[in-house]
Amino acid sequence: MLKNVGSADKVVRYIVGAVILAAGWYYESWLGLIGLIPIGTALIGWCPLYVPFKISTEKK
Repeated sequence: MLKNVGSADKVVRYIVGAVILAAGWYYESWLGLIGLIPIGTALIGWCPLYVPFKISTEKK
């Protein structure tokens, strides 16, 4: 599994994930757990949606 998420992409994913989690907390909705997906992909550095489109933001 090659990494395909670059550093700038990771920062954006952390922020978006945190905002979604916070919105879920604020509105008391389980849908806020969707915010764990961008945080998880940022942590492992690999996004499965990038694979079929051959996208990579990782510097070579």
